[in-house]
Amino acid sequence: MIETADLSLVDWSRAQFALTAMYHWIFVPLTLGLSFIVAMMETVYYRTGKEEWKRMTRFWMTLFGINFAIGVATGIILEFEFGTNWSNYSWFVGDIFGAPLAIEGILAFFLESTFVAVMFFGWNKVSRKFHLVSTWLVAIGASLSALWILVANAWMQNPVGMTFNPETARNEMTDFLAVLTNPVAIDTFLHTVTSGFLLASVFVLGISAWFLLKGREEWMAGKSILIAGIFGLASSLIVALTGDISARTLAHVQPLKFAAFEAHYSGKDNAGLVAAGILKDSGQLTGDKAKKDFAVKVEIPGFLSVMTGGNRHVYVPGIEDLVYGNPDKGIMPVAEKMERGRYARDILMDYKRARKSNNAGEAEVLRGMFSDKNFIDDYFRYFGYAFLDKPEDVIPNVSVAFYTFHLMVMLGFFFILLCALALFFHYRGSLQKQKWLLWMMMISVPLAYIASQSGWVLKEMGRQPWIIQDLMPVGTAVSNINSGPVIVTFVLFAILFTVLLIAEVSIMTKQIKTGPKN
Repeated sequence: MIETADLSLVDWSRAQFALTAMYHWIFVPLTLGLSFIVAMMETVYYRTGKEEWKRMTRFWMTLFGINFAIGVATGIILEFEFGTNWSNYSWFVGDIFGAPLAIEGILAFFLESTFVAVMFFGWNKVSRKFHLVSTWLVAIGASLSALWILVANAWMQNPVGMTFNPETARNEMTDFLAVLTNPVAIDTFLHTVTSGFLLASVFVLGISAWFLLKGREEWMAGKSILIAGIFGLASSLIVALTGDISARTLAHVQPLKFAAFEAHYSGKDNAGLVAAGILKDSGQLTGDKAKKDFAVKVEIPGFLSVMTGGNRHVYVPGIEDLVYGNPDKGIMPVAEKMERGRYARDILMDYKRARKSNNAGEAEVLRGMFSDKNFIDDYFRYFGYAFLDKPEDVIPNVSVAFYTFHLMVMLGFFFILLCALALFFHYRGSLQKQKWLLWMMMISVPLAYIASQSGWVLKEMGRQPWIIQDLMPVGTAVSNINSGPVIVTFVLFAILFTVLLIAEVSIMTKQIKTGPKN
């Protein structure tokens, strides 16, 4: 039976996974976007036959390859951690969570790894057409890898398409199509992949700006800015659109996360959207103890209601509504969800005891309850609440959610402006004279990484305390091991990943300074 683990073990396991995930996510978005930028450049080379395009393609392809290799290494470690540190989680939902990851490994990663060799070593060894196809397949394979990983992650945010088997105490997939078409999965995939496209575009803009400031490789830098500017502007607009759609979905499937990233405590209709603000405190308390006012706030009246329901009169529940309930709006308090979850857990424990004592009649009756739709909808859906200590445990860190969300959004709009300005001055033929813009393009490279990391911090921290929304808190998901090995491996991974990151930055910097080869 699932039990809550030692808090030290939980904290160190979370820290280790967060460390690995954040380092891994440094490499993934650049891989996603740069693969398509390289493919577009090679397409121009294929159509024109001009060696300048081939030379440019191979330069950016080299930077892609350096990043791709280190990203694979961190990704493999990340998947192993599910089995080593999160075995209770893997047992509880392994039949569902493992399927998309298996498809990613067998299909998408196989596609990537097969054609990446042709992409790098096939120049002058295969036909130009086959090489171009290989480059595009690597780009498509990278996005397919992201698809299946994000499908698995989205299921954790919004579990669908499964049934619970009381005999094994495991959730089993019953509808693969429902898992694949999970609205959270669709929103997450489109938003995440296009944000990777945007990051890579900003990366290319920044490196190209450096060449222009140095007065080197001006033709290559100009063409790179043209492609990255168009790709980045299109991607940034799609990122904004998919972010808005994703927020609407979250308002329904993860309302507490939605309320947290707006620091929205008291529910209301005609709710305003906080465009920017500074919270007075951590924002984690509720009731009379909380300072729910902002020290500084810029609000768009009524827009939060419009975002969630389409008009200003839609009631947007706040954190207090979602924790303590609001009967007038049909919102169940967390305390009642805890009671219902404990009832479901008690039924499961009674079933286990009946089987152990060979009481077949009672066991059959109890097992039948887990096939009853009313029991599933009214009780088992709150199974995870049985392991909470108090209702306030469901409140995520509001400050982290609020600031990461608003930082991500503000930087997103900044990148729209950046790409638009780069294209405007490029078409006017005066980009090289705009030193301020070239410096802004260079400075924007680390800003793109900050925005990308902020998005994942929001996504994962915003759903706490759940590892599976409403079904499994993080505290019940870890392996039954001592915290000592987790601490040791955390330190080792921190050192290893830092060394890898320094090595990658060093190698890429050297390659950029060397420039494209003739």
